[in-house]
Amino acid sequence: MHSIADGEMGDDPIEAVFRVAVLANHGEAQAKQRWQPMMDYLSDRLPGNRFEVVPLNFTQMDQQLLDHRIQFIVTNPGQYLSLSSQLPLSWLATMRSRKHNGATYAIGSTIIVKASSPIKTLEDMRGASVVASDPQALGGYQAAVGLLNRRGIEASSFFGDIHFLGFPLEPLVYQVRDGTVDAAITPYCTLEEMVEGGLVKREDFRVINRQRPEGYDCDTSTPLYPNWSFAASDQVPSPITQAITQALFELPADSEAAIRADLMGWTAPVSQLAVIKLYDELQLHGGPPPLYDAARKWFRLHRDLALLLLAIFFLAPLYHLWLEYKIRQKNEFLLVTERQLKDKELQLERMQSAAIVGEIGAGLAHELNQPIAAITQYSEGALMALERLDQQDPNHQQLHEVLTKIYNQSMRAGGVVHRIRGLLRRRRNGSVPLLILPLLQEALALFQRAIEQQQVALQLHINGEEQAILGDSVGLSQVLVNLLKNALDAMENSRERQLQIRIDYQAFPSEREQELQQSWLLLEVSDTGSGLTAPVSQLMESFATTKEHGLGLGLAICRDVMTEHQGLLQLENRHDRQGCRARLWLPYQRN
Repeated sequence: MHSIADGEMGDDPIEAVFRVAVLANHGEAQAKQRWQPMMDYLSDRLPGNRFEVVPLNFTQMDQQLLDHRIQFIVTNPGQYLSLSSQLPLSWLATMRSRKHNGATYAIGSTIIVKASSPIKTLEDMRGASVVASDPQALGGYQAAVGLLNRRGIEASSFFGDIHFLGFPLEPLVYQVRDGTVDAAITPYCTLEEMVEGGLVKREDFRVINRQRPEGYDCDTSTPLYPNWSFAASDQVPSPITQAITQALFELPADSEAAIRADLMGWTAPVSQLAVIKLYDELQLHGGPPPLYDAARKWFRLHRDLALLLLAIFFLAPLYHLWLEYKIRQKNEFLLVTERQLKDKELQLERMQSAAIVGEIGAGLAHELNQPIAAITQYSEGALMALERLDQQDPNHQQLHEVLTKIYNQSMRAGGVVHRIRGLLRRRRNGSVPLLILPLLQEALALFQRAIEQQQVALQLHINGEEQAILGDSVGLSQVLVNLLKNALDAMENSRERQLQIRIDYQAFPSEREQELQQSWLLLEVSDTGSGLTAPVSQLMESFATTKEHGLGLGLAICRDVMTEHQGLLQLENRHDRQGCRARLWLPYQRN
């Protein structure tokens, strides 16, 4: 596109000159004669602008468009798709053929042989000598190769010899007529146009795989594809492309521009799906274009960016080596610093937690010890008084059971208080042989009313023969009560409430323990509640809770209790359904 000073028409300055490249499939002279009236029509419709026709072949059109020497192209959809993959193009209109009742699908291939040729079918062309215009020609070689591919024929090894003669197209037919080659792959209607012009006789030729769609005027060997397209590069201002599109749509079919261009007019762009599918097939069977060719074109278009990328490519390894050297220098220092920071952070957290828990625990232990002792004495005195009453009274047995439960729970509460005092004094609690099932049953008894009110389906599964472990009954009871309480709280708003408890006396948490013949007791509690809503490591920390009124001490205490027993507490969301699964691993020696 040129400035005002680039040219003049008379005394009136030209605002802009637009170069329109057209595919010169019949030579430059014929292309100018065919398309110059169309350029004159556009110049008249867009005053102050002049349009020039530039006849080119496929390679020239690619190069000049990449160099921004042309602003518009008129070519087949195959060439348009190839160019649009390299440069942004605006597809303005699709040609309506003056033949075939104004059809918009008028590009294909016609394979011709001499009338006396022994070649009758596509399969007979194996090993034949063939000529075509250009390997990039959609209405020629590409459409024919697509036909062969759909027949299961590999075109690259099918023909004996193939030559591309370029443009114009007439020599393709002459080569067959003179017996120089066995067959020619010509664009659609080339043979009929030459017969109409008196250049050859129709009876001298035969069309291979001949077909003529209804309403069409020429024979074809392949399916037909969309007609030529009028497209603009991204360098053209938007108002110009809009005005050109309107002018093309309004072109009269009886105008000189339409008649000379051998078209009935222009219509909205037609879908290129058929061409895209053909190109996919060509790439599948024939392979993609050479990588070096695509790289060369991209380098020419983006020279500055390419040089920058090359510089980065060579400098990046040097920069990487320098960074690696600096990292190695400070790596040890950073690791030591990180360990120190983690140790100090852990010490600070423990000190804060110990201070808070110590203050709370000491106050609770002091305040709860006396009322618990009083409850124990009252219940024990009531039991002794009850023994002196008439044991035949029907209410005697019920009162005795209630008072016994009160006494047992007060003793348990007293044990919890003493255990808290032991924790505050950092004193290890004594371990005694005990059975896990009675502890579980006592914990379940505390929640019997809650289980009934929430209509929780309780399932208990036991695997293996019951064995005793060494442990602290008060601490383990705290763990069981906490896990059961968490499970019931999580299922409070669930539609389906199932509490599954499994005890396995012959479990192995890992292959290593199994190799060492270390036996473990596994107690698993699974619920159908909301599941874990925070990372397990966070929930195990002191004062971390997801409950609205929780203190965040329950799981922290459970973790400490399991650590004292050299055991393991595992929490995870269930994989089979919604809910949480808690596992208690307690070690003991195999009997």
